[in-house]
Amino acid sequence: MNFPADFIRFLKAASRIAVLTGAGVSQESGLRTFRDAQTGLWAQYKPEDLASPEAFARDPKLVWDWYAWRREAMKGVRPNPGHYALVELEKKIPQFTLITQNVDGLHRFAGSQNVLELHGNIQKVRCADCGTFTEEWGDDSETVPTCEKCGGLLRPDVVWFGEALPRAELEAAVNASRACQVYFSIGTSGLVQPAASLAHAARNNGSVVVEINAEPTPLTPKVDFAFHGKSGEILPDLLKAVWGD
Repeated sequence: MNFPADFIRFLKAASRIAVLTGAGVSQESGLRTFRDAQTGLWAQYKPEDLASPEAFARDPKLVWDWYAWRREAMKGVRPNPGHYALVELEKKIPQFTLITQNVDGLHRFAGSQNVLELHGNIQKVRCADCGTFTEEWGDDSETVPTCEKCGGLLRPDVVWFGEALPRAELEAAVNASRACQVYFSIGTSGLVQPAASLAHAARNNGSVVVEINAEPTPLTPKVDFAFHGKSGEILPDLLKAVWGD
């Protein structure tokens, strides 16, 4: 792909970059989105019946089983060239923040270090009552595992419908977006708030805003540069164009 010369020069000189990634990045690894994964048994449920505090209070086993099934389905999924390109980009930029809406943990799996998981991580589990995290839990397929500390039910560490994003991660994402020189929106529709507002926070503070997505989005007319295609192809090409890697 050919990139504008002024964009290449600016990126090469940048020392502060923020990146927001969405479901499109994970889809290139073959990972289905929440709604796409609702096939077979799960097709009969509304998303809110599988991912909300009310659903967990009403039928915790149903919700637990949904996330256990999704974790199992993810076992064969691996990061794609787009994930690895972002790892390399982080190595070249002194102040680099990767903000993601994805809960699959693929950015960390690939090797990214400074990652803000706005919607949590499906591979992590915490107590619904006391908030204690646990890395191991028994699963007898009959009951929901419980917290060793207080006995409360365990739940996935993800943001459900009706829940607020984790405050610390959101504040860090806003600060990084306001402070960056270049802001990338990658594989996201730009519609889900509050993440969608980060691009505007960056632009309002003088950042160059770049979109990489399979197709145009509502954000496209407002960015400085838009590249449409697979991030797993565009990002490696961009690294080569800027640094010759």
